[in-house]
Amino acid sequence: MASKIYSDSIFTIQVKALLDKIYGRSIVKDSILDRAITFYSSQNESQVENEKLNEKLSKLKGKVASLNSKEQQAAQKNIISMEQRIQTFQQQLSNDKEGRQQHLQSVSLEIIELCEADSFSECNRKSAQMLGTLQLLSPTEGKKVALNNEITKPLYKAILCLRLLDRLCLDSTIAEPYISQYLQGITPENYQEFAEVDPEQYQLFISQVKMPLVMAALLQDIGHYHPDAQKIVKGASGELDPYRTLELDDRKALLQINYRETIRFLIEGIGKSSYVGNSRDERDIHNEFEGKKLIFIRSLLKSSISPKNGIGNILKVPQIYTSLIMSTKNTYNYKLLPKVYLVLKQNAERGGCSQSVVNALYKITGVYPQGYGITYIPKDSDGRPTDRYEYAIVNQLYPKKPDQPVCRAATKNLTFISHGQDFIVTLDSNLYLPETAKQLSRISKERLNEILELLSSNYQERKSLDLVPRCWQTQDFFEIKNNQKLWNKVAEA
Repeated sequence: MASKIYSDSIFTIQVKALLDKIYGRSIVKDSILDRAITFYSSQNESQVENEKLNEKLSKLKGKVASLNSKEQQAAQKNIISMEQRIQTFQQQLSNDKEGRQQHLQSVSLEIIELCEADSFSECNRKSAQMLGTLQLLSPTEGKKVALNNEITKPLYKAILCLRLLDRLCLDSTIAEPYISQYLQGITPENYQEFAEVDPEQYQLFISQVKMPLVMAALLQDIGHYHPDAQKIVKGASGELDPYRTLELDDRKALLQINYRETIRFLIEGIGKSSYVGNSRDERDIHNEFEGKKLIFIRSLLKSSISPKNGIGNILKVPQIYTSLIMSTKNTYNYKLLPKVYLVLKQNAERGGCSQSVVNALYKITGVYPQGYGITYIPKDSDGRPTDRYEYAIVNQLYPKKPDQPVCRAATKNLTFISHGQDFIVTLDSNLYLPETAKQLSRISKERLNEILELLSSNYQERKSLDLVPRCWQTQDFFEIKNNQKLWNKVAEA
């Protein structure tokens, strides 16, 4: 690939900043993850300190009656001082909780703004851009894969949850009363025009259904960072590989801790947002809505553990999909990402999730994840296969046929381009399929080496690549700013 200036588009910068706000780790400790870790580490200390202060205050008040007048005056001063300390302490805890709530609300709203729109097609385009960007920013080889994917998973999953919710509403398979109450008058036939049919109700649906769904997705695994969970993950002295495959007993214990501490963080660390204003009626309405949202988030988290055919699938199915696409295991293999639905199907067969919800997500994503590097055999003007292969990147959701992805061309005539066309990679041209790859068997090894030399950035990379690659690593391509426009609107070829 030709040497060019490496930088980021405005959108890519936004996505990176959003990742930092969710699972980023920094000195200022202002991400959702940092705030949760601080909450877990300080909560027990805070509780002990609060109990000590209240115990001292109680004892002091009990002694007052037995003291002489001078001693009573001194005791009263101590009581007032101690009550002020307790009040200040409680206020600080309340402020910290409100700060975490506001931050989570702000991040969730930003996610929705980046992947929602007034039209169904634009929602899908923006979501494809988000998912694709996350994939294209993620290393697929080396030591940083697991750490990067750990940071990326919550955001990736949240986006999938939003699109899956839309699909289930369109398919009329939502049986959850909480969600249904915000869809009154909105039929599956006019759901795609929800924003136009009833703008006010649509905004209520966003705030009361989509916002808490995003929050649930972001918080679902936050309990893994509780000290008790980290002892299992990293060992008592931090000596273990946190990305290893856990023994069954450890895995069960980790799941229990994660659920318990995620719920505790939700209730005690996040809670309901505070009403700002002077209207008593507005305050009551606000508190009612916030209370219901909190209950909904909790029900999503609880039911996702064993969803069967219930609403928990809206979290569980994207969670399984994301855990494979953004795997943190040492077994991660980029070439195997298109096999994700084989695993989802097995989970559904074992009763771990709903097959109908798996089918719904399959309709949205297709076989190949957004941002995946496709290698294909182009055809000449007469429709005959050529003696070369080219590169493309999956860039759209809802392919007409799940195994035939809609892609943006990344090369043309064996030259990298930043202004490719959108087109469908058919089965007979997709080199991911072994039977298609056989078409290139007639091409000489010298010719294949010549192609490889043109489409790889250095000799060391070429040595590790197959002469007929099933897919290609897209990170070097995407690092160039001009190549980050994979979702701008162009005529379909």
